Amino acid sequence: MRILIRGAGDLATGIASRLYHGGHQIIMTEIAVPLTVRRMVAFSRAVYEGRAEVEDMTGILVHSMEEANAVIQDGDIPIIVDEKAEIVQKYKPDVIVDAILAKKNLGTRMTDAPFVIGVGPGFTAGLDCHCVVETKRGHTLGMVLYDGSAIPNTGVPGNIGGFTTERLIRAGGNGLIEPVASIGDMVEKGQVVAVTGGQKVYAQMSGIVRGMLQPGVQVWKNLKIGDIDARCEKFHCFTISDKARSIGGGVLEAVTGFENIRNKYAIVVLAAGRSLRFGGENKLLTTVSGKPLYEHTLARLEGFWDFSRFVVTGYHEIEKRAEELGMHSVINLEPELGISHSIQMGLKACLEENPDIQGVLFSVCDQPKLHPATIQRLLNTAGLHKGQIICTANQGRPGNPVLWDRKFFPKLMSLSGDNGGKQIMAEIPEKIRYVEAHAKELHDIDYKSDISDLDYRE
Repeated sequence: MRILIRGAGDLATGIASRLYHGGHQIIMTEIAVPLTVRRMVAFSRAVYEGRAEVEDMTGILVHSMEEANAVIQDGDIPIIVDEKAEIVQKYKPDVIVDAILAKKNLGTRMTDAPFVIGVGPGFTAGLDCHCVVETKRGHTLGMVLYDGSAIPNTGVPGNIGGFTTERLIRAGGNGLIEPVASIGDMVEKGQVVAVTGGQKVYAQMSGIVRGMLQPGVQVWKNLKIGDIDARCEKFHCFTISDKARSIGGGVLEAVTGFENIRNKYAIVVLAAGRSLRFGGENKLLTTVSGKPLYEHTLARLEGFWDFSRFVVTGYHEIEKRAEELGMHSVINLEPELGISHSIQMGLKACLEENPDIQGVLFSVCDQPKLHPATIQRLLNTAGLHKGQIICTANQGRPGNPVLWDRKFFPKLMSLSGDNGGKQIMAEIPEKIRYVEAHAKELHDIDYKSDISDLDYRE
């Protein structure tokens, strides 16, 4: 797969190592003046040295997509100075990994690529990325989160060899850095290890210098310019860390999971109902939290633009908006035939586009609180449990959306009237797997009184 990694520091390089050895094609972006402390194990070093060797990999500085392609053809990794990752337009990656590690999102969006991974704090799965990889040392390091965010930044470095804040080397003043100690040197507590802006910087502990900024970089007081490791293993200074490998493993897991579902599933939104319980009005066009009810569902599908998405509707407004968002419209002018007719129209459209499709996720259009993270988890679960029905639920109560494996397509095509998939599911409960969702997500709007519920106000 084509993968773009934003950032080329030591953790990003650990991610690149996992993906590179997994056979993926990689481009990494960096800023013009990298401030990577563990630079001997970071491809960011290529920005000012032209190339960087890290273990058995080579990163080479490039200035264009053409140069990047040449480096990729040679089996190496191109590094480009591109703070805003504008090369995305030409590279068109399958996956973007934001590994800038800024502790906040600097502009990455869930719609930037078919699959977007946020690394560390500052990202929320389903909001600005498809998943988040945990970076905090401890039991959950490297865990892939498909719902929620990573543990917030505490400002306290992880414990290595019994030390936390003491192991950091920080600038004593504003100005250029002049390292006194080199990476791999043994130092004692109180020893001068660098000069910044004319101010001497002293080691706060004894150990081996594991990281130090390159000479001549403009720094400011209290900036992290190096670190010391009490374990005193020189090998650690020049190889990817356990933390970076763990985070890289999480990213590789997420990428592999995406590969497992890509081009195998479609999404169908059912939006052709007659709103009989809504007092005769079209509930899907009713304003809820500042926009038409149907817009909530369509908006939540924007991040899944790499999947085939169909909207079954008889309403021009919905058809027009769906097509603006790159979705296919299936026109149902006979809503009186019941939901079974809409299901079958949507399923036929999916099969016409891809006869070998593995499954179809059916979503209704009146659940304004449905979260994109739940849709992602349904797709992931289907990829792991082929031949089964994947259904959302809250504390044992099933709801929508539901993802149907192709094994059950004949049963869906045999439905009639206003009968949906519930009757099929009732016959084969052993074939159902449930994905837990919040109760608000599963609650649909059937009556006007439902809209006045405070839970639906943004």
